Amino acid sequence: MKCFEAARIYFAGKGILSGSVSFGERIECTDIADGERIELPSDCVVLPAFIDEHVHGCGGADAMDGTVEALEIISETLAKEGTARFSATTMTASEQATLAAVRAVKEYRKIRGAADSAVIGAHLEGPFISDKHIGAQPKEFVKSPDKKFFDALRKESGDNIRMITLAPEIADADALIKHISECGVTVSAGHTDATYADIERARKCGLSCVTHTYNAQRGIHHREIGTAGAALCDDGLYAEIIADGIHVSGAAIGLLLKNKPHDKPVLITDAMRAKGCADGVSELGGQTVYVKNGEARLADGTLAGSVLKMNDAVRFVVRSLGSGLCDAVDLATANPAKNLGIYGEYGSIEVGKYADFVVLDSMLDVVMTVRGGKIVFSRG
Repeated sequence: MKCFEAARIYFAGKGILSGSVSFGERIECTDIADGERIELPSDCVVLPAFIDEHVHGCGGADAMDGTVEALEIISETLAKEGTARFSATTMTASEQATLAAVRAVKEYRKIRGAADSAVIGAHLEGPFISDKHIGAQPKEFVKSPDKKFFDALRKESGDNIRMITLAPEIADADALIKHISECGVTVSAGHTDATYADIERARKCGLSCVTHTYNAQRGIHHREIGTAGAALCDDGLYAEIIADGIHVSGAAIGLLLKNKPHDKPVLITDAMRAKGCADGVSELGGQTVYVKNGEARLADGTLAGSVLKMNDAVRFVVRSLGSGLCDAVDLATANPAKNLGIYGEYGSIEVGKYADFVVLDSMLDVVMTVRGGKIVFSRG
């Protein structure tokens, strides 16, 4: 057993209070300090650890590398920014490459076990998307909806697919959305030219989220508010957002937060392998990416994922948009957990949940990350 004693702690539904929390793999008690005490600087706050439901890679590794070793590098790198759990996010790629990626997720989770697995499952970003909003996805691997291929991916993943991004307006998407939803997998609209009516129809089939809202989708027009407009107007839709001020302006992020119920926006990084590395040339989906001054772009200038850190996304929401810390943290903890259907185990500091914590200092820099009761990063 370990504990934080007489610390500033964010308790779900109560705010930041002076208190204690005792834990092994799971949180055992939130009112008594029992076990080895973890000493913290006086300006720190203990928060639930971040969950990144949409991240491709970092530290020079990518989920599409299709190896346990790559997932280990990603998990170690993400721990430095306070992220204890993440969805290993694939790209539109060959069937063989995508199958290898989800097999690696299955193997990693088998080796690690539930408490220690940073990977909570796979997020399939493609291949059932629209080439009208391709973004940095390789166009040659885009596929029409294919239930058989999805089922093969789900089987090879060991039933560890948590989420899929697709274009709901393409032919035969409705049947696939219904099937995927019935499998307990979150279905999100992304890389899509869907109209508002398309989203409404897909909602009835089981679609429940919008991927990186505003980016790579039909935008808002006063006669057709599109996918982005649906994200803003439909209170039931979760809405991912890349809060870096590059992919989306601060005003647009503020518009989303103002319009959505508090439990629906989800902070993501959409980061690629160059995160945590020096500026220079990198790779995403077989395409050359140029990273400079916090931006990752293809040769034609298309944004290619990000190098955003999750604590920086939280900091942006707090410092640039004036959000309270607890409200901003919810967007990176409770909300993604609810979107993925795992809030019973992760996403808040409550008895019975996994002991996942991030400790931030007054500058919102990461001091410590705990996953399943183990300290996986310490600033020292």
